[in-house]
Amino acid sequence: MPVSYVQIVFSVPRELYVLARYCPRPFYDAVMRAAGQAVIDVGWSELHLQLGCQTLFHSWTQTMLEYLHVHCAVPGGGFSSDRSRWQSFASYGLSTKALRKRFGTLLCRALEEAARKGKFDGLPPTVRIEQLLVRVRTRRWKVYAKPPFGGPEKLLEYLARYMYRVAITNQRIESYENHQVTFRCRVSAGSRDKTLCTLDAQTFLDRFLMHVPPKGFVRARSYGFLGNRNRKQNIERAVQLIGGARTPPSREPFKPIRLCPTCAAKRGIRRTHFAPDPEVEPQFDLPLRPPPVEPIAA
Repeated sequence: MPVSYVQIVFSVPRELYVLARYCPRPFYDAVMRAAGQAVIDVGWSELHLQLGCQTLFHSWTQTMLEYLHVHCAVPGGGFSSDRSRWQSFASYGLSTKALRKRFGTLLCRALEEAARKGKFDGLPPTVRIEQLLVRVRTRRWKVYAKPPFGGPEKLLEYLARYMYRVAITNQRIESYENHQVTFRCRVSAGSRDKTLCTLDAQTFLDRFLMHVPPKGFVRARSYGFLGNRNRKQNIERAVQLIGGARTPPSREPFKPIRLCPTCAAKRGIRRTHFAPDPEVEPQFDLPLRPPPVEPIAA
């Protein structure tokens, strides 16, 4: 949207991480709903505006340790109560104190409701929801809210990288020798300096599998006027009210440049393989990796 954006990060208290080990699906759902609804509620209470936000669940650090948090991309404006005007707000317009309190309240209520419905019956007898909530209610919840570095394009590009990625990519793995995995990682959050981390193979697999989302879990969700139901109409109305409508560049329909024999037969194409014209720009900018070196049998 042709407005500034605000990046909000809601961090889950570590006392609740045990719920992710035994009952990840109901716990992750509760965290996502609490983060998105907190932005909408604070927008109404503090700014008297209907806001919208796009959220993405993230659960790992550079070394694949647990760090449960939700990223929110929030357009810097919203609809008035009667939806007759669009009102912008500065990045500091959303109070982090209000966001912390609302997120904590919503998440605790959601966990209590899920426990009453039996969604946490898989917990061991030593773990009780009531005791966990007593601990986290008295602590200070962590919420980050600032304008994104590099503008909204960089923010959305950053979040898009984690849509279908889990914990680590193949490019970061340097070697596997003597049952140990060595991979690259950043020294600290936000730093560009990188170092090498070596883990035992079993530890590496345990950390990786810890971040595989449960089946059917939706990691990216939208709330407010960016909700799925009326998103297109709301964005068109918002752009109209903003007055800075920007027509997106038209895109040509996708044309496959290379087909396997089976796919070509389904499409009724006789030429199964054909190369693109040298003057045509590639449709994808994907780095090519050399094939793995097969060991030579003795």
